[in-house]
Amino acid sequence: MDAQDLKHYLADAPPSVVRLEIEKHFEPLADKQKRYAHFISRASFEGTRVVLRQVSPESEPIFDFILALYRSSGGDWKGLQSKAAISDEDLDHFFNYAAQFLGNNGNYKSFGDAKFIPRCHESVFAALAATSPEAQDSYKATSGAIFSADKPSLLHLGYPDQGHMTTYYPNSPDITQAEIEAVSAWMEQKKLLPENTRLVKSQDNTFEIWIASADTAIPSNGGDTGRDTVFKIEDGVLAGKTLKLVYGDYSKEMAAIAAQTKKAAENGENDNQRKMYEAYTKSFKEGSLLAYKDSQRFWIRDQGPSVCKPLYRNMFIATFRDPAGIRGEWEGFAAVVNLERTQAFGTLVDAAPSLIPLLPWKKDFEKDKFLSPDFTSLESGIPAGINIPNYDDIRQTEGFKNVSLGNVLSAKAPNDKIPFIAEEDLEVYQKYRDGAFEVQVGLHELTGHGCGKLLQETSPGVFNFDKESPPVSPLTQKPITTWYKPGQTWGSVFGSLAECRAELVAMFLSCEFPVLKIFGFGDGSSDINGEAGDVLYASYLSMARAGLVSLEMWDPKSRKWGQPHSQARFSILQCFLQAGDDFCKLEYKGDSLKDAVIKLDRSKIPTVGRKAVGEYLQKLHIYKSTADVEAGTKFFGDMTNVDPEFWGKKVRDEVLANKQPRKVFVQANTFLDEATGKVTLKHYDATPQGMIQSWAERQV
Repeated sequence: MDAQDLKHYLADAPPSVVRLEIEKHFEPLADKQKRYAHFISRASFEGTRVVLRQVSPESEPIFDFILALYRSSGGDWKGLQSKAAISDEDLDHFFNYAAQFLGNNGNYKSFGDAKFIPRCHESVFAALAATSPEAQDSYKATSGAIFSADKPSLLHLGYPDQGHMTTYYPNSPDITQAEIEAVSAWMEQKKLLPENTRLVKSQDNTFEIWIASADTAIPSNGGDTGRDTVFKIEDGVLAGKTLKLVYGDYSKEMAAIAAQTKKAAENGENDNQRKMYEAYTKSFKEGSLLAYKDSQRFWIRDQGPSVCKPLYRNMFIATFRDPAGIRGEWEGFAAVVNLERTQAFGTLVDAAPSLIPLLPWKKDFEKDKFLSPDFTSLESGIPAGINIPNYDDIRQTEGFKNVSLGNVLSAKAPNDKIPFIAEEDLEVYQKYRDGAFEVQVGLHELTGHGCGKLLQETSPGVFNFDKESPPVSPLTQKPITTWYKPGQTWGSVFGSLAECRAELVAMFLSCEFPVLKIFGFGDGSSDINGEAGDVLYASYLSMARAGLVSLEMWDPKSRKWGQPHSQARFSILQCFLQAGDDFCKLEYKGDSLKDAVIKLDRSKIPTVGRKAVGEYLQKLHIYKSTADVEAGTKFFGDMTNVDPEFWGKKVRDEVLANKQPRKVFVQANTFLDEATGKVTLKHYDATPQGMIQSWAERQV
């Protein structure tokens, strides 16, 4: 790879290191609540090595290398620098890489899935490794992959048969996309949920499905699929092949996680909390996703807690990094309620039944009854907002919860630059972007993920709609002809297209001025020039800008998107641009896009803008409701197609030239005094050194 291309893969210098604040919300908790939060946090971090192994083969030894250097130096980095005989600049390059690595839990960006490489020469890392036998062993185990960039395809996560990096299919370089899809179809038929699995293709025509569990033996009750673990396939792509279920993937880590969730259960405040963590423990021990789903049912029933428990969405839920979009990455965090902001979100929940009928589809495509959720504003990390459970069969019939992560929303890096926003818009944009984002997250999670009906054959011959007189699609004006078959889910059918629809719901409903009033902006009247209008304008500007800068995540070589959220936002920018009537345009002079800015007609947001958003949203929603994956995928592909000359070259080059480092968060640690049962909180400096220390002191 030439130097010009390689520069886009170099680690940020410096990274944007931000401290995630939690102390003022944590300290008022009672001792038992603090212990509860502590064990949840410990369970989360016990999964660190699971994430590392899910990213790349070299991520775990890189992690060990960084922590070994901290231990051998005792945090005396100047002494280590002298011993390694490297320059101040070289030490800074190591710090910057280490902070970005720890902030992403691996050497591929958690948002964008592109590899990042140190800015120094490889000899610098070799010199640091030579200062400690432990560091030397870990560095050797990376096999040179920290700096390797000779195979451009390996700089991105993706399918192995296309040359990309993935460890969701370990030791299987020749496994094909068709084989992966065939195994997924078989698992769907067997009602075996895929989120906590990996898939391995052996040389003897055997495909092994590795199930994450502490126990390596088949569960005594047969687990989620019964006692059979070996299956012979007779037809299709896998004809003549054998499928084998193998328990015990990440067994050491899952055992450690289960030990912590067991302690969390012992410190629960009520039966729902205790039963929830007992179900978690069973899930982690046995590899049962059915037990995990039970934990979510108990969590839904636990309304308005002081400490919000498995908002840490454990159990491999987010499927963005699996190229097939069905296997989940380990996630975990503990969070504390921000009671003040939770009150505003509660008002939004109360308003939801009157908001959902405003969406651009008839009741045939909406749930029979809106299941009012608990919506909590939390202080923790790292997502900005969450709607859980992720399983639509629970959301459709039993309910769900919404979460907004306040300290993530408000975290800012010093001296943030804001390219592509016109000078005359900067004041309004900077003043109201946080408020606009909070409104957007609330609507995205509550109404975006919480509304809509999936038309299903729930079991053979049983439908949740009138099969003899099916609903009429507003897209074709004809009765629908597709729906979800038994065992199919929204995720298994469409993969990772959910985020675009939820974003569009937020953009559509943010034009409702009474919603803006709920968050403290305006008096509910439709004054586009007042403060509420400022928030709405900032929201649409932010989305347009997000769509523009998302081009960083588009790979011109493979012509593929590396991040579903970015792909969704680019499509919404295209929706704005295609709205007509000069609603939105990218303004620049001549052929150069050096000073390009987004121009958006504020006065037309409630009319032209909202109409365009509504038409786009209606299509995506009907495709989702009816499982029309063929038409839906084609439509979304057209909306996210990147013209290689203008968008893929001229605009993307300018985006990369103005790229800002993505924030990485330094998080606090909790420490339990076994003798007294008291938990203390420790914060760290918002520096790369503080980031390294925080991870070293977690003793993962």
